Amino acid sequence: MSESIIDNSPLFELRADIAVSATPKEVYAVVSDLPRSAEWSPECRGGEWIDGEPAAVGTIFRGENLRSEEVVAWAPLVRGTWYTEARVTAAEPGVTFRWMMLSHAQDDQESVWGFDIEPLAEGSRLVHHFRMGKATAGIHKIVSELDEDARKRFVADWTAKLERDLDDTLKRIKDVIESA
Repeated sequence: MSESIIDNSPLFELRADIAVSATPKEVYAVVSDLPRSAEWSPECRGGEWIDGEPAAVGTIFRGENLRSEEVVAWAPLVRGTWYTEARVTAAEPGVTFRWMMLSHAQDDQESVWGFDIEPLAEGSRLVHHFRMGKATAGIHKIVSELDEDARKRFVADWTAKLERDLDDTLKRIKDVIESA
């Protein structure tokens, strides 16, 4: 059996950053409030904390998501509304906030989103990052019927989508914070 691009680890590893006119603690208060994610996320429409204290390490967040038909339109992706669950893995006010996507059985997956915040002379630098080590169950499902060329195309197209999402998210968070 030959190796597939889907066997690469990490499969995705991206980051973007932006300067924000607010203190690290002010930035953290917004990015750690995942129920507000509809204000800045391209796909997450918000959600709720379902287990544990809001934004604390170990707490589980259930997100409601919405994906249009245009997003990597050729690929067999979940479209419309769907739900995800994630566990907070790091929560240090003013410094970092991260969450790991869970499988439908609530098993950990190597799919971690996060924000790091660095103080600047005036304001903060907000870094948004995403890393998927091994492909998640969802990625395996998406590519299960694709040949290797289509898998490579999917990884390239999905990487481009993720890069846009990180940039768009940061711009929206900046707007939310600075217009408050």
